[in-house]
Amino acid sequence: MNILTLGHEVLRQKAKEVSRIDGQTAHLVKEMLETMRLGKGIGLAATQVGILERIFVVHIADDIPRVFINPVLKGVSPETSVYEEGCLSIPGIYADVTRPEMISIEAWDEKGIPFHLDADGLLARVIQHELDHLNGVLFIDHLSELKRKRIIRAWEQKFKA
Repeated sequence: MNILTLGHEVLRQKAKEVSRIDGQTAHLVKEMLETMRLGKGIGLAATQVGILERIFVVHIADDIPRVFINPVLKGVSPETSVYEEGCLSIPGIYADVTRPEMISIEAWDEKGIPFHLDADGLLARVIQHELDHLNGVLFIDHLSELKRKRIIRAWEQKFKA
């Protein structure tokens, strides 16, 4: 699968709910996990590979690969933390982003089994990052306008080089 990069219109579109979780969904998830691994990422949303469905995958070291289909954020902590984020769709660019430290989320896995997850730390951050992708939001949208413009300019120079 090809990962779309900054400037592609699909990255700014909102994904649609998955109406049926079946073998095709499981196959898509498998391909997404492999694409994420090959890209040396820890999260990948379907929108990043041009599929406007509410699916993302996450795999953080020392944890199991996780699949989120039709995820719904149920709550966030008032406490926030700052962490340097990057994105497979904006390769080579990193910036400090402030996000809630803890989250509560509900979703379905690739077998169609619903689950609830409370997460903190890096897992909570990656889930929020990938959920943003499903809503057409990139991590740079959490930055000031000045920082965002600098990052876009730097990425364009690097990409064109």
